[in-house]
Parts: sequence; C-alpha cells; structure tokens
Amino acid sequence: MIRCDFAEHGCSAVVGLDGITSHLESCEHNPKKPVTCEKGCGLVIPKDEIKEHNCAKNLRAICHTLQQQMSSMQAELTELKTENEQLRREMQLVRDFIRAVRGSNPTMMAIADQLEQSEVVRWSNSLQRARVTRWGGMISTPDTVLQAVIRRALAESGCPPLIINDLMENSHERRWPSGLSTLETRQMNRRFYDNYVCRRVPGRQAVVVMACENQHMNEDMLMEPGVVMIFAHGVE
Repeated sequence: MIRCDFAEHGCSAVVGLDGITSHLESCEHNPKKPVTCEKGCGLVIPKDEIKEHNCAKNLRAICHTLQQQMSSMQAELTELKTENEQLRREMQLVRDFIRAVRGSNPTMMAIADQLEQSEVVRWSNSLQRARVTRWGGMISTPDTVLQAVIRRALAESGCPPLIINDLMENSHERRWPSGLSTLETRQMNRRFYDNYVCRRVPGRQAVVVMACENQHMNEDMLMEPGVVMIFAHGVE
C-alpha cells in the first residue's frame, strides 16, 4: 500500500500499487486536475491556476491564436490556388500543342480527344449536385447581361475554355434540343426533368446539364457538350 502523490495537498488516501494510477487521475487534490471555469468563459484549466485565471485575457489569447491559424490557412489556400492555376496553364499548353499536331497524327488526335473529355468530366464532377424545385422558374431566353453573369460564374468555377462558348450558346432556347426548344414541348416533357443529373453553377440560380452525365436521357433532351438552364428561383 502506498500514499497518494498528492498527500502534501491534502489527500489522505492509501491505495494499492495496482490502483494508484487510476486514483491519481481522479484525485480531487491533484493541483493539475482539469476543471471548468464557472465565471462565464467555460474554459477548462488546471485547478491550481483557477485563482489567477482571467476569462477575458484567456479568451483574447485564444482569439489571437485562431486568427493566426486562419491567416496561415488563408496563405496556404492562396498558394494552392496559385499552384492550381499554374498547373491549369501548363495543361492548356499541352492541350494546345496536341491540337496543333493532331490533324496530321491520328494517335495525337485520339489523345487530345481523351484529354478534353477527361477535363470536362473532371470539371463537371467538381460542381455540386443541384436539385430544381421549380422548373416553371426557368428563363428560356436570357438577355446578354444575364448570360454574361453566368459565363463569368462558369469561368470562375474552372469550366474548360474549350466548352464554355458552346455551353453559353446552349443557354438560350433557340439552341436547345427539340425536347426543350418550345414552351409546349417543355410542358409536355416536364415529367422527365427530374431524371436530369444537374450541376449547380456556383453562386447562381442556374444549372448545367452535361451530356456526359445524362446518357440515360432521350436524345431530344440533350445537347453536346451540355445545356445551361437559368432560373429566377428554385435551384437548391
């Protein structure tokens, strides 16, 4: 049997060797036992520091530490964005080179096509899945200002430059497939809309319906490389 290590702090317990570890962890006389501040901040601090504890000072220190961590994370994020942009530029140079020589080389043509398709699929997968709750809010004839807003959002989302013009052309009903081209056909095909795999245009009430993700749909409901649908409301 041995006495508690905290006997000098008032503990009179005498315990067996096999139980001393668990006793020391829970001993009320342990000056370093974590306790919760009851003055309002709710911080957990060592028992022997509770008398000198200053809620405002400690909270300021925590806030300062968090601000430093946030600044560090922001710097890392900026660096990652820069590296990502550099990689995108390098990939674009590779694609441009392949396109320049693929006309005379069938193998390079196949590689270029595969790279382009992979880039489109990768970008599409990076967008959040969207659910349209009000198909009636579709804007089938967006004006040039609204189209410019959506174009900018697509570009900022990383949309491959090789398809962005086609997507924006396909944001107006005059370029939509036959199953969407008129109000009458849209109303008739309304029951099929929920079968679309839609991707959210970041920060906008708009979705892209990419052909590569919607091969299960009828041909008259699709366009290559995809269709942009802009809404007044109803995109989640």
